[in-house]
Amino acid sequence: MTEQIRTFVGGDIFDGQRILTDHALRMQGAQVLALAPRAELAPEGAVTDLGGDLLAPGYVDLQVNGGGGVMVNDGPNPEDLRRIATAHRGLGATTILPTLITDTYRHSRDAIEAVRAALAAGVPGIGGLHLEGPHLSLARKGAHDGRLVRRMERRDLDMLCAAAADLPVLMVTIAPESVSPDQVAELAGAGALVSLGHTDADYDTCMDYLEAGARCVTHLFNAMSQMDKREPGLVGAALSETGLAAGLIADGEHVHPAAMRIALGARPEGIFLVTDAMAVAGTGNRSFRLNGREIRRCDGRLVLADGTLAGADLDLTRAVNVLVADVGIALDRALAMATSVPARLAGLPEGIGALRPGAESTLIRLAKRADGLELQGVI
Repeated sequence: MTEQIRTFVGGDIFDGQRILTDHALRMQGAQVLALAPRAELAPEGAVTDLGGDLLAPGYVDLQVNGGGGVMVNDGPNPEDLRRIATAHRGLGATTILPTLITDTYRHSRDAIEAVRAALAAGVPGIGGLHLEGPHLSLARKGAHDGRLVRRMERRDLDMLCAAAADLPVLMVTIAPESVSPDQVAELAGAGALVSLGHTDADYDTCMDYLEAGARCVTHLFNAMSQMDKREPGLVGAALSETGLAAGLIADGEHVHPAAMRIALGARPEGIFLVTDAMAVAGTGNRSFRLNGREIRRCDGRLVLADGTLAGADLDLTRAVNVLVADVGIALDRALAMATSVPARLAGLPEGIGALRPGAESTLIRLAKRADGLELQGVI
């Protein structure tokens, strides 16, 4: 049966790069048929007047540890991944990378198998997998369980290379303290998106790992060597080298707005938003457990008993609003950081994170309020 044609008018449309005013969007099912000035695109099929709301491609989140009351680490299994993806779809993130926080070899293997199974079952919203650890630095472990942090071994590398060749996206966060440049080169050669994070590596070491094939930095400023006048560290590498993209947790807790402003001034392209969301995302739950430790939800923060930040209590609409209101970033740029920038980095299909005629896209509708955008739902 042919799917109904729909035309959207009466509101701004963000195409992944620009906010288009006085335009119309024609869809058939999930496929974009046309996006053009309203005067050039006659309404066809079912017409929706947006009433001044904003249409955008669904958000893309490359770091999602949990949601809907469960963590990726809890299983991992396809049912939990479906639950997590559903929770984040309700928050506007229609493509996510479920993220396994530092765990055992068996859990890493199970996460890979769970994503394979979820993709085979057609679970919507699963773009691939992000393994954050266990090959990190103990000195910069943050909320990760130090008992599970370890050096990469041959069997780890073989497993990851096989997964990189098989999954649509495999993102791996590693630290030079636990992974060699040769191992990074092998991972990158297999197709993995290698990200530097949870490390005390100095600037020169980070440059060596960039040359080996690392292309990203995990949650910029957090759990990494900072920038000093004589030792720029990983922060300095991320802000000075266009070959390194960087995720940013824009909740106003993990990074001060002034630091975000400096970073975005240094890197007009390549910085993207992540939520680093945990099990409480999309729920009213006040706490959850990770590797046997309780993490509590408190005043917009997620913390261990000692006060260590443990992921973020954040969705991407709020992150966009923080960038616009507190950092002073233009709305189109903030939206791109939540859609097209991460989609392009991860090599996701053309219609994810952008609206392109002929491609399939999932839309979100956002109302414009005095205090920022408010998600109305997924279309």
